Amino acid sequence: SANAPLIHVHTDVYDIEIRTRGATLETAQLLKYAQVKGQPARVELENDAGPRTAYLLQGGLTGSGNTPYPNHAALFTSPRQSYDLGDARQLRVPLSWSSGGVTVTKTYVFTKGSYGIGLDYAIHNQSAAPWQAAPYAQIYRNDPRTKRSYFNPDTYAYHGPALWNGAKYVVLDPSKADNQHFSQSVTDGWIAAAQSDFVSAVVPPKGKSYRFTTAVSGSEYVLAALGPDLTVAPGATATIHETLFVGPMLHSQLEKIDPNLKYVVGYGYLTILAGPLFWLLSRVHAITGNWGVAIIVVTFLLKLVLYPLSETSGRSMAKMKALGPRIKNIQETYKEDKEKLGRAMMEVYKREKVNPVSGCLPMVVQIPVFLAFYWVLLYSAEMRQAPFAFWIQDLSARDPYFILPAIMAVAMFVQYKLNPTSPDPTQAKMMMVMPIAMSAMFAFFPAGLVLYYVTNTIL
Repeated sequence: SANAPLIHVHTDVYDIEIRTRGATLETAQLLKYAQVKGQPARVELENDAGPRTAYLLQGGLTGSGNTPYPNHAALFTSPRQSYDLGDARQLRVPLSWSSGGVTVTKTYVFTKGSYGIGLDYAIHNQSAAPWQAAPYAQIYRNDPRTKRSYFNPDTYAYHGPALWNGAKYVVLDPSKADNQHFSQSVTDGWIAAAQSDFVSAVVPPKGKSYRFTTAVSGSEYVLAALGPDLTVAPGATATIHETLFVGPMLHSQLEKIDPNLKYVVGYGYLTILAGPLFWLLSRVHAITGNWGVAIIVVTFLLKLVLYPLSETSGRSMAKMKALGPRIKNIQETYKEDKEKLGRAMMEVYKREKVNPVSGCLPMVVQIPVFLAFYWVLLYSAEMRQAPFAFWIQDLSARDPYFILPAIMAVAMFVQYKLNPTSPDPTQAKMMMVMPIAMSAMFAFFPAGLVLYYVTNTIL
C-alpha cells in the first residue's frame, strides 16, 4: 500500500491520513490529546508505521467469485490530496472506485468537535447485470501484551478487541483460545479496539444483522463485521451507512454514536454504580469547571448519603473503645484458656449490648460504592491531564511531590487513633503500620484518586 497516494484530512480534533489503497483510515492523530502533558507529540490511534505497531481501520464491499470489489485492497481515486474543515460544520471526503460499469463512492464525513466519523457508500450500477455485494469493516491491529506494572495503573485497563452483541458488552481477550475464532450474528451491535482512555469502533446501521468475527495470530488480531448482501439492479443506485468512532472515551460523545457504546469505558460489573457516579461528577464539574473540586464535592455528597451507615459504625467503634480496658483485663485473666476467654468476652458484649461485628458491616456495604468511584476516577478520559490547583496540574498522573500521599498518611493515622485498638496485638501493629503502607501504595496512583481518598479519610 506504500505506493498508493495518501489523502490528508485536517479538522479541529483530527490530523488524519487516508490511503487510496482501500480508502483505509491509516493514521489518526488526536490534536487535543498529548501523549505526555506539555509535550508536542499527540496521541495517535490508527497507524501503519511498522509491522509491530500496525493499527488500521479497514473496510469496503466484498462478494463471491472473481469479480473485482472495492475492498481494502482495491485502489480508489480522490479529486483532492488534502481537505481542511476550517470554519465549516461538516467535511465530506469522497474516494471513488469503478469496474465493469459499477462505480462506488466511499465517503468519510467529519463533523466539527466530534470523534464520530460517518462512512457512506454510494453504489451506481451502470452495467447490464445485477451487482451484488456485502459491506464489511474490520480493525486490524498488532497489539503485543503490555506487562502490568503497579507504578502504572493504566496497564491494568483492558487493552484489546471488544464488542456489543446486542445485549451485553463482551471482551474478546485474544490470549484466550475461545476468542481466537469468534463468530456471531449480531443486530444493533458494534465492534471496537479498546485501550486506556481511547477506542476505535465500528457501529453498523440499526436493524441490520452483521456477522462479527475474530482471527488471531500471536499478537495480531482482526476484528471484523460483515453485513448482509445487497443487490443493485442495472441502472439503479443504492447507499450504505456505517459509523466509526476514533478517539477518547468521552461519555457524551460515545452515547451520541450509540447508547451502548458507553460500556467500552470499562467499568465492568460496577457500571450500575459507576454510571450514576460519573453522571453526578460531570454535573458538578459543569458547575465548578474543575475536576478536582468536583471530586471533593462528590466525595462530600457520598459521605453525606452514607452518613447513617458511618454513624452506626462510629457508635459501635466508640462502645468497643470504651470496653477496651475491660476486654484487655479479661484477656489477661483467661490468656491460658481460649474457651473461657471467648465466653467471658461474649458475656461482656451481650451485657453491654455491643455487637463487635456491627462496626464492620456498614463499611462492607460502602465498599462497592467506593470501588465504583475508584474505577470512575481511574478510567474516565474526561479527567486525562486535567489540572486541579497549586502543584497538581494533572489529575491523571501521580502527585509530583508526594504531598497528597503524605496528607493521607497523617489523616489515616488520626483515624487509627480514634478507632478502638484491636485485642489482637499482631492485628493492632498491622493497623498502626497501615497509614504508611497505604500512603506508599497510593503514592504512584493518579492524583485524582489520591485526592478522593484524602477527602474521604478527612471527612
